[in-house]
Amino acid sequence: MKPVEVLGVRVESPTNQPIVLLRELDGDRCVPIWIGAAEATAIAYAQQGIEPPRPLTHDLLKNVIEGLGRSVTGVRVTELHDGVFHAVIDFDGGTAIESRPSDAIALALRVGCPVAVDEAVLDEAGVAMTPEADEEVEKFKEFLDQVSADDFDTEE
Repeated sequence: MKPVEVLGVRVESPTNQPIVLLRELDGDRCVPIWIGAAEATAIAYAQQGIEPPRPLTHDLLKNVIEGLGRSVTGVRVTELHDGVFHAVIDFDGGTAIESRPSDAIALALRVGCPVAVDEAVLDEAGVAMTPEADEEVEKFKEFLDQVSADDFDTEE
């Protein structure tokens, strides 16, 4: 497993499909994962420190876990099968629960636990970042500073 940082979410053109971008901490690869609009909003809220007036699903999950006296120790993107990413949420005491990566990442951002990606997944889906791409990542981070989670709402 390789530790990664969650760079954030953006909407990919021309499909208008949100993606979350993960970058390995000690390397030059990024993994883009296509996600749903609700999960994109949940990740953006967590990164922007927005607390909704009532708990969203990932806030509720965090509250339930803490209310039961448990803690999340980490999130792992473990596999990639037929273009579909799989993840696991690790809990204290050794419990591991399968999850979609987007839900696991949204929870990880709320509880402040590390996120990691399996080396085989990085090898298959990782995109090497060139110096030009690093400039694009910086532009992406600037974009994230200006975007609102409401920008990912696809309901009309």
